[in-house]
Amino acid sequence: MIREIVQVGDPVLRKKCDPVTRFDESLSVLLEDMKETLKDAVGAGLAAPQIGVSLRVVVVDVEEGYFEFINPIFVWQKGEQYGSEGCLSVRGKSGSVLRPSKVKIIFQDRNGDKYSLVARDFFARAICHELDHLDGVLYTDKAENIRDEDA
Repeated sequence: MIREIVQVGDPVLRKKCDPVTRFDESLSVLLEDMKETLKDAVGAGLAAPQIGVSLRVVVVDVEEGYFEFINPIFVWQKGEQYGSEGCLSVRGKSGSVLRPSKVKIIFQDRNGDKYSLVARDFFARAICHELDHLDGVLYTDKAENIRDEDA
């Protein structure tokens, strides 16, 4: 089911999300809804708070593939990259953000199994952007040169 993407100003976007403790059918439904919502919105990533759910759940769809990250945690971050970002919850705006060029995270899948992953370049940027959402941080908090996308 495609869910409504909440917009800047909604308090759920500013909350620190709770960890997932139940790996059950409701989590699978949430993940499937997030996948459909992201595909419909034509974005690179979506965090659960963006659909009004304050849980540490992120989906990312980039050139490297489609990924689901439950309770993700950074292990390390290296390098720097500076680039333009937008957000499905901040429509019509973009800005330049400094991010690490390489990250390693640990996370769980929908069954609760633990994994680690190293991401580079845009994939790393997408992960950083989405994990910020889990702590109530928007890219606009870090961006320079915020501008209207149609400008």
